[in-house]
Amino acid sequence: MTDLKNQRRLAAEVMDIGVNRVWMNPESSKDIAVALTREDVRKLIEEGKVGKRAIKGISRGRVRKAKETRAYGHRKGHGSRSGAKGARRPKKEMWMKKIRALRSLLSELRENKTIEVSTYRKLYAKAKGGEYRSRAHLKSHIEQTKGKGV
Repeated sequence: MTDLKNQRRLAAEVMDIGVNRVWMNPESSKDIAVALTREDVRKLIEEGKVGKRAIKGISRGRVRKAKETRAYGHRKGHGSRSGAKGARRPKKEMWMKKIRALRSLLSELRENKTIEVSTYRKLYAKAKGGEYRSRAHLKSHIEQTKGKGV
């Protein structure tokens, strides 16, 4: 078998790829061995005797599957966690989520005339002070103090 190192190098330069990605038809090795110039190599590429190999990729199938199971709630145990509790779900984020929910509920109740403006202001201030854990907690507090005027 002839040494086609030079032809491989030329083909790689012509096709602008790495030397290892050059494919040479084993049946046309004699024709390839004759090629000495870039022009000869271009002709061989046109004829299909020399070509490019596909780029080897890394499959993301396993990653996609793992991501899917995590979305379902699996693979999230203590061994899979790195970082503090506050890093995974910051306290500020939790507060923002809660206070926005409470404030939207309060404004809804005020617009529906379920609570008066003075009551709204008192409840708003209490919500800001962190008195209510959730919307349900706020609703139950309103129900309990309905006749008392909050």
